[in-house]
Amino acid sequence: MDQRIINLFDEYTHKPLSREEFIGKLIRLTGSAAAAMAVLPLLEVNYANAQTVSSQDDRIITERITYPGDGTEMKAYLARPRGDAKYGAVVVIHENRGLNPHIEDVTRRAALEGFMALAPDALSPLGGTPTDEDKARGMFQQLDAAKTISNFAKAFDYLKTRKDCNGKFGCIGFCWGGAMANNLAVNVPDLKVAVPFYGRQPDAADVPKIKAMLQLHYAAQDERVNAGIAAYEEALKKAGKKYELFMYEGAQHAFHNDTAPTRYNEAAAKLAWSRAMELFNKNLK
Repeated sequence: MDQRIINLFDEYTHKPLSREEFIGKLIRLTGSAAAAMAVLPLLEVNYANAQTVSSQDDRIITERITYPGDGTEMKAYLARPRGDAKYGAVVVIHENRGLNPHIEDVTRRAALEGFMALAPDALSPLGGTPTDEDKARGMFQQLDAAKTISNFAKAFDYLKTRKDCNGKFGCIGFCWGGAMANNLAVNVPDLKVAVPFYGRQPDAADVPKIKAMLQLHYAAQDERVNAGIAAYEEALKKAGKKYELFMYEGAQHAFHNDTAPTRYNEAAAKLAWSRAMELFNKNLK
């Protein structure tokens, strides 16, 4: 697909661009309304493909929980292996569409890897993630940035109260959630591992606060996010932080999201996931 079309969809996904403006630009790029409507399903996520691990899988236990946030009650989806052991905990952080079926599936995947996986809903202070993705995207503009980081940081306080948690913590985030994973690395001293996928980088001045091991995953075609890599890596090296950085050639932003047909890159997604799980296994079990 024409990279300009993918870049336009990225702009629509991440900037205040209305659906009408997006469709208008898509028509101009494709040449006609009919062509634009034919391309649209290849760009937008399809949650019919979201469930790779059934919520009824008898190897895991799932539940919807709440925990105290920063002046609000946070909603979250939790999955863990079935059994009486204590498990390392991984906070799974969604994209800028909220806690949707895809991220719930990713949470179950992490549970199958042997972890207690908790996926908070950033939009909890506004009532939770709606089914309308455009509405969800707009709601992110209403969130208080500092309180939102605090709301995710408090997920670890909740995990500390669970008898089935071993007290070792990691996080993994995608897109908006990748940026949040970086922010949690800065703000949660107890965090052992942070794995941001194509996430915006924190301020270089905050890098010395990081205690966690970082594993950074980037897509070669993701110019918007990649613009911040050099400064981040320089700050990490200067501060003597432990990190790994992987660049996936030919991959687009959101390459791990298997409900996004045009941007999903199976080879890159599987490799990045295996690297993340290997790191979690080494540090959280």
